[in-house]
Amino acid sequence: MRVPFTSVPDSHLPPVDELLSIAVNALGGSERQGQITMVQAVQRAIDAEEHLAVQAGTGTGKSLAYLVPSIRHAMDSDTPVVVSTATIALQRQLVDRDLPRLSEALAKELPHEPTYAILKGRRNYLCRYKATAGWPEDDEQDQLFDPREVSATGRMVQRIQEWAEETETGDRDELVPGVSEQAWRQFSVSAQECLGASRCPSGAECFAELARAKAGEVDVVVTNHALLAIDAMGDLPVLPEHDMVVVDEAHELVDRVTSVVTGELSETTVSLAVRRVARLIEQPIADQLQEAGEDLKALLAAAPAGRVDELPEVLALTLALVRDSAARCVTALGPRGADRDDPDKAGQRKAAFTALDEVHDTAVRMLEAYGHASEADRAEVVWLDAGTDRRPPLLRVAPLNVGGMLRDRLFGDRTVVLTSATLALGGTFDGMARQWGLSGPDQAAAPADDGRARSGDRPRAKGWQGIDVGSPFDHPRAGILYVAKHLPQPGRDGLPEQYVDEIAELIEAAGGRTLGLFSSMRAAKAATEALRDRLDVPLLCQGDDSTMLLVKQFAEDEPTCLFGTLSLWQGVDVPGPSLRLVIIDRVPFPRPDDPLTSARQRHVAAKGGNGFMTVAATHAALLLAQGTGRLLRSQHDKGVIAVLDPRLATARYSGFLLGSLPPFWRTTDPAIPRAALNRLATEG
Repeated sequence: MRVPFTSVPDSHLPPVDELLSIAVNALGGSERQGQITMVQAVQRAIDAEEHLAVQAGTGTGKSLAYLVPSIRHAMDSDTPVVVSTATIALQRQLVDRDLPRLSEALAKELPHEPTYAILKGRRNYLCRYKATAGWPEDDEQDQLFDPREVSATGRMVQRIQEWAEETETGDRDELVPGVSEQAWRQFSVSAQECLGASRCPSGAECFAELARAKAGEVDVVVTNHALLAIDAMGDLPVLPEHDMVVVDEAHELVDRVTSVVTGELSETTVSLAVRRVARLIEQPIADQLQEAGEDLKALLAAAPAGRVDELPEVLALTLALVRDSAARCVTALGPRGADRDDPDKAGQRKAAFTALDEVHDTAVRMLEAYGHASEADRAEVVWLDAGTDRRPPLLRVAPLNVGGMLRDRLFGDRTVVLTSATLALGGTFDGMARQWGLSGPDQAAAPADDGRARSGDRPRAKGWQGIDVGSPFDHPRAGILYVAKHLPQPGRDGLPEQYVDEIAELIEAAGGRTLGLFSSMRAAKAATEALRDRLDVPLLCQGDDSTMLLVKQFAEDEPTCLFGTLSLWQGVDVPGPSLRLVIIDRVPFPRPDDPLTSARQRHVAAKGGNGFMTVAATHAALLLAQGTGRLLRSQHDKGVIAVLDPRLATARYSGFLLGSLPPFWRTTDPAIPRAALNRLATEG
């Protein structure tokens, strides 16, 4: 087992600048000033044991800039460095391309060739014991009314069984094509359900444990934000012991952590707990929980969707009934450590405890979300999520702020480097730092001597710096940011006719080659329907096929246009002439009726802050920066970003939003972008 220690970097290890130069030359690239600045900043943060936020534009080479000092630190401290990403695509890029090439390039310069591994949540690995032994079924067949779905699930189950006989990793991602969540659930367990390697008959060959053991022996562990949050927030470690974390795609961190700590309660979750416990305790006790679940089902079916600001008496009574019934079931199950010598029985009891704990603890959280003297004292928000044809309504509870959790559990005793192309919103890191818990009322940010943001010291907390290393792109020469100031403000009644006309004229000028980013799927579909017969170029809309295939088709056929919503704002990487125009229909503020963001906005206001700027405008700035970042993906790219919403030019908050975007050449004159697009279309 590795024993971490803190030390001054060993002199026998080459300086980080030298390692970067060796790596860049070996990979056939050229050093970029932003990359050099970033690698030096990361090394300084490691040496000073400070946190670092790095904004690095597309094309900077930021992966190499944080991997080189991370590998050096791993060898210096003999402790793995954890690299966390928000997307599977970036994980695969790191593990399949960046790390193999970098390890080979640096092998002769370091004590040993750098090693790496990917580590996922336990649910992503096949459970050998569950696949071969009697395990409590979730028994959700009664929810499948379509015989074709039952048949399809059966075929997936059979394919998993065949794959289970030959897989060496048990990693779900090996299954191509993929399988449904329902089919996979029959072969996997959560961390809470797991018996533990020492008690499980298959513990010695457990895929999840083998993956974790491998991760403990490598220099770089690649994981995702959700698992990073589970490791930081949970009582039991999931990741190997480490003293440094790199958070790539750091603009996603708060949302991913919030998802991990959001609780859900519905008739389905209660029924699952009842099914798992019914065979293990006296029936009347299980029946009490079943009746509480039925009461909850009836109540939620009749209640309006949305935020629950005040706790109605009937809901309070029902939640208390669910809580107390679940607690009685837990008591009836007896000691948690019983049945150690009977793995089958132990597995059933562990699954029952897990389901009951989730129901009980979530009900407690919801009840405790109320009763505060003021809105400023409230810590969590509860809301009702309306059901669908396939899913009943459910109650959710989420924290209004995860900054405190992150400060205490993630940042407290390790060095964290956070990086993304979009972190400095309105020209400052303060907004993101506040969300991460690095600055705020109890840890105010103050400018350092060099003008970067630095936090004040506090007991057991580290300082932090924010640095923008720029971009290799010449934004004013390569791109035009056009704001259609002459158009009316967007309303709630769909896409205005003037917007449709503007989109059509811009696309005609560009000869297609357009990515349309819309604030809602309704708007994207409305624009598609209105323009398909009007334009002479192919027009794809998200939902016509898988997003991956649509993006591929868009990239390969230059005249093609692609319209869509949220995932396209952040997930499209199409360099070259296939993308010359990015259209954004409106400033992407969160929906006014979104329960969590509206509650957070109100909470900030209650504490004396500006709720709109802190929550809504920050949300919009992040998405705008991500959306505009789709245009320039390589040094040779050129084009236009057209924002149809005039508020980006006229509203009081427009300066903040514009200050969050790359420095494109700006105009509100409609003739300028059309002329530029015509020239680009002629050039090909």
